[in-house]
Amino acid sequence: MEFPITNLLDKEYCTQWIIEHFRPSGFRCPVCAAGVDQAREFRTTKRSQLTVYRCCCQATYNLYTGTLFQQHHLTPMQIVLLIRGVLKGEPATTLAAELVLNYQTVLTLRHDLQAQAERLQPDTPLDDDETETDEMFQNAGEKRL
Repeated sequence: MEFPITNLLDKEYCTQWIIEHFRPSGFRCPVCAAGVDQAREFRTTKRSQLTVYRCCCQATYNLYTGTLFQQHHLTPMQIVLLIRGVLKGEPATTLAAELVLNYQTVLTLRHDLQAQAERLQPDTPLDDDETETDEMFQNAGEKRL
């Protein structure tokens, strides 16, 4: 997956990316499944600058409701850059410093993302009789004498 860094700094682009990847069926009310166009803008959060919607069923929700990022006060740019860093294998300390976040927050979100990815892995065996591996993973953790 490629992440062009120039596009990651645009709030609208990051918001659309989050909707596309975390809400494949669309951005809807978690209670009645009404579209966001049927809800009204209720308020904007201070730290994450997210719009909170109030649905016709009186439920309130935002872009992160029902995702791993619920109750975290991160901007859409921070979310996308965090995911990018996790996929690139950057250390949590580096990500925390670059995104101006608490180390424990980054570490918790990294573990949650990795656990979710592991749960989504298929249980079916591969179709191929043979698979290739990289020697980097084969020799990982071995001590040199």
